[in-house]
Amino acid sequence: MGAFTMDWRKLFLLVVVLSLAQLAKAQSPTYHVGRTPTAEEIHKWDISIGPDGKELPPGHGTAAEGAKLFRVKQCVVCHGGTGSNGPAPTLIKSDGKTKSRYPCLVPCVNDSNAMAIHAQYATTMWDYINRAMPLNQEGTLKPDEVYALVAFLLFKNGVIPEDQVLDAQSLPKVKMPNRDHAALALEWKHGTPIVAGYP
Repeated sequence: MGAFTMDWRKLFLLVVVLSLAQLAKAQSPTYHVGRTPTAEEIHKWDISIGPDGKELPPGHGTAAEGAKLFRVKQCVVCHGGTGSNGPAPTLIKSDGKTKSRYPCLVPCVNDSNAMAIHAQYATTMWDYINRAMPLNQEGTLKPDEVYALVAFLLFKNGVIPEDQVLDAQSLPKVKMPNRDHAALALEWKHGTPIVAGYP
């Protein structure tokens, strides 16, 4: 029994030494691939807009301005002239009579879950359009253009009146149709990831 105990201790010591060696190897220097981003580079990507809109930049826009931009910025190419009859997701609820000739992409965004109807906060729309549109020219829209496009989509979906001006103060106050009915209500804090579709 005494010999067995001694062998167990030696085995344990060997395992500890090997584990420490492996840990030291894992902490060894990198192969000089990549680099640590600068604070300025990180700041450029730190562009999330929360529900309270504190991070929104100065600017303003109206539905009339957004209607022009919808054509000029070629939104119609992907989303269709009515915002609901193109190959890309539905942006404007259809009249219910017109059927799109395109299949609904997965995840399917149609009349019942267009962003202006489904999103809990209008700031979510601003954030998404600012980062992801137009396709292949992401991040090129100016703040005034984003405010105008959001105003246009909210007006066309019956959320705001046509003459309402959206800016950093008024946008977060827009009462979205799904504000109180979302399946999951989250408290969002700046710097934390946003789950798709929420907050």
